[in-house]
Amino acid sequence: MSKKTIKHFIDLDQFDAKELAKIIKLAQKLKKDKNPLSQAKILAQKNLAMIFEKNSTRTRVSFEVGINQLGGHAIVMNKNDMQLGKGETVEDTAKVLSRFVDAIMIRSNLHSTITDLAKNSSVPVINALSDFSHPCQIIASVMTIEEHLGKIAGKKLAWFGDANNVLNSYIHAAKAFGYELAIAKPEEFDFCDEEIKKAKKKGAKISCFVNAKDAAKDADVLITDTWFSMGDLAEKNDALRQKKINQMMPYQVNSDLMKLAKKTAIFTHCLPAYRGFEVTADVIDSKKSVVFDEAENRLHAQKAIMVYLLQ
Repeated sequence: MSKKTIKHFIDLDQFDAKELAKIIKLAQKLKKDKNPLSQAKILAQKNLAMIFEKNSTRTRVSFEVGINQLGGHAIVMNKNDMQLGKGETVEDTAKVLSRFVDAIMIRSNLHSTITDLAKNSSVPVINALSDFSHPCQIIASVMTIEEHLGKIAGKKLAWFGDANNVLNSYIHAAKAFGYELAIAKPEEFDFCDEEIKKAKKKGAKISCFVNAKDAAKDADVLITDTWFSMGDLAEKNDALRQKKINQMMPYQVNSDLMKLAKKTAIFTHCLPAYRGFEVTADVIDSKKSVVFDEAENRLHAQKAIMVYLLQ
């Protein structure tokens, strides 16, 4: 396969509606198929390099179990196990790994590491999380929403709290999946503002609110994420941590906020979750919460992404 034909999975705005719909359909099919022998033939003898610069639970297990169920093999490397960005350039690492494996999955501190890998790789590169985006998560989230509410097109998704990598991927996917995205965040949190502008120019239906109640009104899905991403300075500094908690508390997803949404509304969270901060226990542990369905669907989503790229 020539380098020009390589398809990577880095950001969702690089895919059109048909491609994303195909990945969701693949995930649904793989979840429904309970025959391990037939699944084990799909990517038989394919090798996946899994690079982790950040700690992981759901990403690590879902990709490793996923490639195993599809008949392939995983080679797991933490940042201390390899030369990436230390004794060897990202470019050279990409060229070397391309000689050994069929695909590279990376959970990276910097988005530029992933894009540099992709530029120099002759095999597909999968963004399993960076400081800029988290596209694999949104595939699992969309799949979960559709399982509970039907087609996501036309649904109102409401995001509460921080402006971060997960929100960027919801923004990237809004136009292709056809959902409305209402974002409630502090005005000074501008991390996603440029991506919002780009998406709206392409026709995405996105609105921003300072008041959480305005975003929650008539929402089909309420979404939040941890206020402290791994490596966040505020996570380690007591004064900065308390300042951010004070800024975020008005955006906590609680029962009062849920009451403003539709009666059929569900709650999603990519996990790990911190009860009493971004979400209250009575919401995340309620029947409206689909967070563990969403976590399970990471497995089926990762499998679909690998099949889409490698078949």
